[in-house]
Amino acid sequence: MFAERFISGAVSTRIAALLLITAHFVVLSVPPAAAQRRVAVVRDAEIEALVLDYAQPILKAAGLSRSGIDIILVNNRSFNAFVAGRRIFIHTGTLMEAETPNEIIGVIAHETGHIAGGHQERLRQQIERAQTMAVVSALLGIGAGVAGAASKTSGLAQAGVGLAAGGAEMARRGLLGYQRSEEATADRTAIDYLNKTGQSAKGMLTTFERLAGGLALAGVNVDPYQISHPLPRERIANLEELARKSRYFDRKDPPELQLRHDMMRAKIAAYTEGANAASRLFRSDPGGIPARYGSAIATYLYGNPRDALKKADALIAALPRNPYLHELRGDILIKLNRAEDGANAYAKALSLAPGTPGLLQVGYGQALMATGKPDLVRKAASELQTGLSREPEFANGYRYLAQAYGQLGDVAAAELATAEGHFHSGQYRDAKLFAIRAQKRLKPGSPGWLRAQDIIQYKQPGERS
Repeated sequence: MFAERFISGAVSTRIAALLLITAHFVVLSVPPAAAQRRVAVVRDAEIEALVLDYAQPILKAAGLSRSGIDIILVNNRSFNAFVAGRRIFIHTGTLMEAETPNEIIGVIAHETGHIAGGHQERLRQQIERAQTMAVVSALLGIGAGVAGAASKTSGLAQAGVGLAAGGAEMARRGLLGYQRSEEATADRTAIDYLNKTGQSAKGMLTTFERLAGGLALAGVNVDPYQISHPLPRERIANLEELARKSRYFDRKDPPELQLRHDMMRAKIAAYTEGANAASRLFRSDPGGIPARYGSAIATYLYGNPRDALKKADALIAALPRNPYLHELRGDILIKLNRAEDGANAYAKALSLAPGTPGLLQVGYGQALMATGKPDLVRKAASELQTGLSREPEFANGYRYLAQAYGQLGDVAAAELATAEGHFHSGQYRDAKLFAIRAQKRLKPGSPGWLRAQDIIQYKQPGERS
């Protein structure tokens, strides 16, 4: 984990911090497999494409480019990132606060170091060992307490309590010490990856300076032995000499990458922090592309869509091959009840985007469906189905697909799409109910019937057969 709320209570909220929603900047509430609390996941084609471009060279340097590593954007304002399994989770607050691509690339390099180093598996082993130590010390303490009571020696009984408490504390401190060492290892590994890819480690140092500043502003003293990460100043001291030795230390991010980064920051600000957030973020350059992009999004969300369209068109005139400006234009046109024009804007966005982004294709299908024209609704169902085959976990997309099939009168397909949406949202009971309803209308043995059967028979981890 790159940065963590290692101080509890109100102080942690002061030194950390929030996040996002709407249209094709979508926040989904997803239950993680290992926990019952829900995690808000952000889906946005533009941001995902940029973060993937940041990550791919690092993953290749780590030998993980073919390992199915996913990067998940979390709807949270604090500056944080962490790994779970083969997934790297990055808070949108991290993306918005980082002023350069290099800072985010450093975060990704650090988290990649955890995955490549197998730190999670070893951490699980350390936790099991710490738990065993705590149990043994507690049993020894109980034994001493019983002996003291039997011999009517109160001092021995009190020593037993101290023995139990001391053993648990020793186990906890040992685990925290292990975690700190793994964090330091991931920091050093990150610099190796940055050197291999010809990138600077300056962004990592900038990040630690920010975290150190947050602690100073919070006005608290931290016991370094009671936290799971080295203190930011300690991390800077450990890494600065190593970072400055690199011949790439003064290398800057390419201007076109910096522009994409700033446009991403403007988008997050506009969607999460209100109408004037992007203008505040870029107040030093109010006429620049990022500030204007944030203004166009804010006007679309909170103002007059006709004014938003003028702003989007002006941006497209400056950057005609940016697919996400055409995506924004499509959203604005749909809001103006010009669905067919909006669909054309989405088609343009798809033609310009690298690869065939599933999220953009789902957006195109939504726009086609909004026309209400039977032939375009039929095309919408096809585009939605194809987009979801590329993004099968995009739960919201199945709702639109169900609506398209409903408009076409295909009840079985609509119910199966609804089942899929519930399934990928973690609402397994509802998913099974709709799968049963769909299966009754589907031909036995057909692909749809078999998929419904898979949903009906699905067992959650730990669920009895």
